[in-house]
Amino acid sequence: MSWRERGEIALMSAPALILFLGFVIFPVITAAYYGFFKWKGYGPPIDFVWFENYRIILTDPAFLDTLRHNAFILVFSLVMQGPLAILVALLLNKKMRGRSIVRVLIFVPYVISEVIVGIGWSLMLQSGGALDETLRNMGLDWLIRDWLADPSIAIWTLMIIITWKYLGFAVIIMLAGLQGIPEELAEAAAVDGASYWQTQWRITLPLLGPTIRIWAFLSIIGSLQLFDLVYIIWGQYISSTAGTSTMATYMALTGRLSGNYGYGNAVAVVIFFISLTVALIYQRFVLRRDTEGALTGGN
Repeated sequence: MSWRERGEIALMSAPALILFLGFVIFPVITAAYYGFFKWKGYGPPIDFVWFENYRIILTDPAFLDTLRHNAFILVFSLVMQGPLAILVALLLNKKMRGRSIVRVLIFVPYVISEVIVGIGWSLMLQSGGALDETLRNMGLDWLIRDWLADPSIAIWTLMIIITWKYLGFAVIIMLAGLQGIPEELAEAAAVDGASYWQTQWRITLPLLGPTIRIWAFLSIIGSLQLFDLVYIIWGQYISSTAGTSTMATYMALTGRLSGNYGYGNAVAVVIFFISLTVALIYQRFVLRRDTEGALTGGN
């Protein structure tokens, strides 16, 4: 590679690099700095406490609970959305009347603001809300629950809302992946006597693998950073008693809302490193073969 080519690469990548350093790296460094102080947000931080904030975070049962909640959300987001999105995408990939309208309708929840979704679901699921009244009118009173406050079912309520909200995004990604699979492969398999499901299992799913892995990565990162829906539906304090609190809601509650900005910054740093570690592990053991294939193809 000549010096001219290196200069062109540096020139073209400079804007992105500057933005990355300014909006990602610098805030993380700043948060790490403030995380070493007991700081209320007024004036310069002067009460240096070393790693005390981090020790409290990692031994706080409330934070450990949020870790478990985030892990639960991560796993069941993949389990609930992945297979359902693939099945819906396979259905919508077939030629049928009204396919475009159905695709749009499935994607609609994803483009609706989280605030609207949160308020709408909280109104429907509150005690005596639309869902309870519907069940009562159908004579199914025994099914009525405290959908938002009961710790035994609140996390499942959250999973249903998340699935409803983000399923359309997963379906669109799967559909994009299906469009890149040549139809000739399925036709050849049919000529050889393979059934529809055998074709999907042995041909479509393996070729859809890179798309599934990219979607799973986006879902994992989104699960680790989940904040808005929980905060809007369960509020500032109920999420912890209902068993739906996440690391991000913990950060908001113990940092900004408590006026303890040094502690809040330390929580932000912990969340960053947890997300970074998960992303690097996923990149190393799952996405690496896809990126290596892309680089090989590029060469």
